Amino acid sequence: MRVRVFYHDKCFDGACSASLFTRFHRECINRDASYEYHGLVHRAGALFDESEFIGDENAIVDFKYSPSPKITWWFDHHQSAFLTAEDHENFLACQRDPGCGARKFFDPNYTSCTSFLAHIAKTRYGFDTAPVAELIHWADIVDGAKYESPEAAVEMAAPAMKLTLIIESAQDPEFIPRLIPLLTEMPLDKVLCQPFVSELLPPLLKRHEEALELIRSRAEERDGTIFFDITDHPLEGFNKFIPYYLYPQATYSIGLSKSSFRTKVAVGSNPWTKTDPEKLVNLAQICERYGGGGHARVGAISFPPDKEAEARAAAEEIVAELRKTGIRD
Repeated sequence: MRVRVFYHDKCFDGACSASLFTRFHRECINRDASYEYHGLVHRAGALFDESEFIGDENAIVDFKYSPSPKITWWFDHHQSAFLTAEDHENFLACQRDPGCGARKFFDPNYTSCTSFLAHIAKTRYGFDTAPVAELIHWADIVDGAKYESPEAAVEMAAPAMKLTLIIESAQDPEFIPRLIPLLTEMPLDKVLCQPFVSELLPPLLKRHEEALELIRSRAEERDGTIFFDITDHPLEGFNKFIPYYLYPQATYSIGLSKSSFRTKVAVGSNPWTKTDPEKLVNLAQICERYGGGGHARVGAISFPPDKEAEARAAAEEIVAELRKTGIRD
């Protein structure tokens, strides 16, 4: 059996979910299957290419829903999991069909897709999650921003944090597919020590320091909201906790950046804020207005690379809206 696994690309939780799905599928569904990996990114326009769903089974993990009948497995935990109301209805109709719904799973209450997938695999299929407990633990910390402090998130002492940096910055399209199987085969510190992984770290740590200084020079905090525009320094990714490392008293952060395939508006809230959660704005709902999405506490909007002016206008509107709340630790 040929299984194609589609995952959220350049994302620690996406890679962990793909790895966990592979191990679960091999142990509980088909021991003779072969696996291929294909990264998906949030971009303006179509997110899926139907012609790529060519496996005997096709799985999507940690990414939006596709109504394609060729998708045989789907796991996601994002509040904005459905592109349209029709997609959501397709999912609900699939749930009413035992032959379909048993293999498509959604729960936005889970911190990471990895932990959600682990729960389904264990409770529905008898999968043993004990050997992958470390992976599940760190997927929750990374995707749920459950770091003990901004320093832990930005200074990246733990192997999982260094792997996150590498995954989010990967340029070689073959790198993450090569990495994915290892994440459930060995401890994370051993994964980091693999030569094809460890050789990437020194220049990325240097680039991380440069991004820290760039954002330090551009970020402005006012009325509890940080804003920075680094579109003139194209980056494929940066540590999203840098703003709170620089301004720990802030509640929200909006960053405008540019990469090879999109102009991105990143919208987040401080994981360490002391503000009553009931008073925080649902950021996924804000991002959905502009065609983006995410979670209640963090989201993003992707614009085409040539739509920088539209992205900047959206960012400025969101900044103004959040600054009106006046929330500040």
